[in-house]
This record gives sequence, C-alpha cells and structure tokens, in this order.
Amino acid sequence: MSVLLDYPDYETLMMGMARIVAKQLTVALAENGKATLAVPGGTTPAPFLERLSLMELDWKNVTILLTDERLQPSDPFRLNYRMVDHYLSQNASSVAQILPMAAADQPPDEALKAATTLYKPYLPIDVLVVGMGIDMHTASLFPDAAELKAALSADAPPLMVINSPSQPEQRITLTAPVLSAAKNSHVLIAGPEKLASFIDAEEGGGPVAEAPIRCVLQATNLALVHHTLGI
Repeated sequence: MSVLLDYPDYETLMMGMARIVAKQLTVALAENGKATLAVPGGTTPAPFLERLSLMELDWKNVTILLTDERLQPSDPFRLNYRMVDHYLSQNASSVAQILPMAAADQPPDEALKAATTLYKPYLPIDVLVVGMGIDMHTASLFPDAAELKAALSADAPPLMVINSPSQPEQRITLTAPVLSAAKNSHVLIAGPEKLASFIDAEEGGGPVAEAPIRCVLQATNLALVHHTLGI
C-alpha cells in the first residue's frame, strides 16, 4: 500500500520528509530504546539527509544502514557510504552509528559475507528510505539484473551481490524481503518522468520483476511516496 504526497517544491519535500522520518524514529526509540534507519546513496537524497541531521532526537541509539552499495568502484568517492557519512556525521546526528556495506577495495564475496553478518542484527528496519529510477528499480534491484528473480523471492537472503548490464559496477543490495518488511517506508522521487514511472508501478498489473519498486509499494506496511515536480 502507498500514499502519494505531492510537495510544491524541492525544499518543502526534503524538510517535510525529514520531519516525518525523525518522528517515526522517535516513536521507535520510545518503544524499543533503539532504532534502525536505512537510506540510499546518490545525489537526490543528499538534501534530505542534510536536513535530517539537524533533527533533535536520541541519535546515539540510532543505527544507520545503507540500502545498497557499489562494489570496487573505480573512484572510491562513488561509494554510497561516503555520501551518507558526509551528511549524517555532522550536526545532531553525528553520534549515530553508520554501518558501511562494503569497503572500496573489498571483493564481492568477502563484502557480502561481512555485510550480512554486520546488518542482520539490525533487521527488521524501523524506517526505510529508498529512491526509484525511471526503470522502476529501487536499491540495486535492477530489472535487467541476472540475480533479480532470486533477490525478489520470499526466501532470498537479506543481502545479495547484483550484476546489472546497465551499471558499471557490481552492487550489493538489501533484498526484497528486507525492504518489504520495513515498519515504515518512504520513496523519494522528483520530476514528471519518475512520477509517471511511479504511477505505472502502482497501477500496472505486471509482475514485481518488471518494476522492482513494487516490493516496497505493495508491502503490508504503508509506504509514503514523496514527490515534487520541481527538481
């Protein structure tokens, strides 16, 4: 299930989403004494992370996970962890624990084994934030990935290495069962093309493999889709 929230501009979206996520983390902290937040890398969520870092809550008991990561990138600055760490290791969120998914030079098998061991104790996710591509991928669940069927299956391991012909690097990603089990989910999109893709994914009757974002949109828990036409 999902609800589309339309914002008049980019700034209002980022601040509004940060406030909602902070409130949900506060609820999880009050209930459990700890909370888990999973976030994507890339440039689009950077303003959201910057605003979230200013929110006052019990950050020392928040653990931050990545939704996916590039493996052995040619430029280590392409690691999603670097962007997330840059924004959330400042301001009020500087005391939170940020867990990397893979080191820049780590072989895929080694990275997968280490990340699985590191991440499993923090599942299920309290608050999940993902993006969506025009191709309707989310995290690193790409429609053209050889491993997509396995990553979408109900018995998929929590993390998998993904090979996508459309991407320059291998990826490691949270799989569909982990994404769909998040207690609170948010999808961040901007612009008319991604809105059209969201509508196709939400209203289309095709399989999840054609639109992997459906594993979030069709999950039992409500997903909030944050959108603005302004970019």
